[in-house]
Amino acid sequence: MMVKMRLYFISIWTILDPIYYFFTRLHYLNGEGMEQPIFRIRLTRYKGLPLKLSDGTVVNRNDLMIKIHLHNVKLLKELHNIESETKKARLIYKKVLEGLPDLASHLKSHPRYNEMKGIIGISMLNKGCERLGFETFFINNKWYCLLKRIVFIPMYLLTVNRITTNSLYRPPKYLVMSKDVLIAKYNKQ
Repeated sequence: MMVKMRLYFISIWTILDPIYYFFTRLHYLNGEGMEQPIFRIRLTRYKGLPLKLSDGTVVNRNDLMIKIHLHNVKLLKELHNIESETKKARLIYKKVLEGLPDLASHLKSHPRYNEMKGIIGISMLNKGCERLGFETFFINNKWYCLLKRIVFIPMYLLTVNRITTNSLYRPPKYLVMSKDVLIAKYNKQ
């Protein structure tokens, strides 16, 4: 029963995703129709409190960043047959790792490269992201954090086989990587 309901929600989400894609001004890294990394992107201005990254980069309010969004429908379709939570986490990690070189190339060739500070995302799936080069920061605006939690909980419920209260209370966090770290770690050229 739970599997059928999960597939039903994924089908609805698949229909609604193009509308979400349009209104959020997201873009694919490699153009439409090509094999795509697991995330979509857009330029954004950072709106939080200043962040000091370990490489010395300081991200201030209104600094230009590339915002990354996991392609949740694509991800859910790949995860729905996997029972093990560990295997699901490994698949997400692998997909993000595979997409970061494309993101590094995109950032390096972007006409506004010199203005950008790096990449930023928001996720409740932030365990182990440091190995990829991301740094995590709490979201200081409690209302924005609450909004993100409300948005993320349905996605979380669609991916897990067993719900734990501990993971439901895990706060969403900013995942940030400076452009220097991204280029040094993932640039293919």
